[in-house]
Amino acid sequence: MSTTPSPQHRGPVGEPPQRYWSGSLGHAAQRAAQILLVLVLAVVAIYGLLQITLVVIPVLLALILAAAIAPFVNWLRRKGWPSALATGVSFLLLLIVFGGLITGIVFAIRSEWSSLVDQAVDGFNKLYEFIQDSPIPHDTAAIENARDAAISFATSSAVGNGALAGIGAATNFITGFILLAVVLFYFLKDGDKIWAFVLRWFHGDRLQKARLSGTRAMEVLGGYVRGTAIVAAVDSICIGAALFILQVPLALPLSVIVFVGSFIPLVGATAAGVLAALIALVANGPLVALIVVIVIIAVNQLEGNFLQPVVMGRTLSIHALVILLALTAGTILAGIVGAILSVPIAAVSWAIIKVWIGEDDGDPEEVPELPEPEEAESAGAAAQD
Repeated sequence: MSTTPSPQHRGPVGEPPQRYWSGSLGHAAQRAAQILLVLVLAVVAIYGLLQITLVVIPVLLALILAAAIAPFVNWLRRKGWPSALATGVSFLLLLIVFGGLITGIVFAIRSEWSSLVDQAVDGFNKLYEFIQDSPIPHDTAAIENARDAAISFATSSAVGNGALAGIGAATNFITGFILLAVVLFYFLKDGDKIWAFVLRWFHGDRLQKARLSGTRAMEVLGGYVRGTAIVAAVDSICIGAALFILQVPLALPLSVIVFVGSFIPLVGATAAGVLAALIALVANGPLVALIVVIVIIAVNQLEGNFLQPVVMGRTLSIHALVILLALTAGTILAGIVGAILSVPIAAVSWAIIKVWIGEDDGDPEEVPELPEPEEAESAGAAAQD
């Protein structure tokens, strides 16, 4: 009796029979190979982007700022303003506000940074002495290592001179800011045309999903920036007012740090509040420090139970664990800037995934009517001619 496999079980010449890839184990192997390929491509892409952060970060910031101010530009256009005038006015206002905010933050913190670090260290030492004298179980070596790591990070050039003098070399900062301004202007002026040109690769149902993905991405980015700015302002004003009333030293730079820290969800405002409490412990004693802690807890509760749901809405509809993982990955890859950008990127990615897997079909009326990809491409060619 012949044992030669039948033709339907034999693979092409030089390849193993198809039956080796059948069954649950064969399908699992195929899926594992596909996942590994996707991971390799993702790692290569991330590595490549990290080599050109001077381009990537300004473009991402410009996209986020454009999404935040786009409703204002559209409102001016609906009021009858010419498109160029509406874009120019919005662009200048945004640059003035953004540039003034960055300048104010730098000058408010730079001159007081060494005092902040010294008083924070003194406050930590006092708290550590209290823990040592108390019956609370503790690991002395772990606490000292954490203190030394925090002091080393706070006094390093990356946070002190480097970060506060312009996040790196002055040339790179100026180059990045100019690139951000140019890209932001074109995003505001020709955002619809640029997006329509990108959509030339899509057709039919995929085209509709791509359009809805763009709409959701702009909604999430714009809502996140506007909502986070409102929450950060409320946190900064409330905590700053308490620090001024309690006469805690360095109240102004602490308020600025709270504002900046609020752009890093979950941990930013809390870390800034801990810094304020440590300084209050050194300068004003344990009672004032306890009051500062109570104020910070109350503000955090106000933010979590009222401001976030009302102001942010569905913009940040991702689990806290996902936010924490995104923050960790962003911090590892790009430092403080990565921590700030990681959460909106994660929120946009989740919104786009929901569109493509069919969980968000959208409303046809909320998807803007853009030129068909072929029309956008021909219009671009005509403009070049």
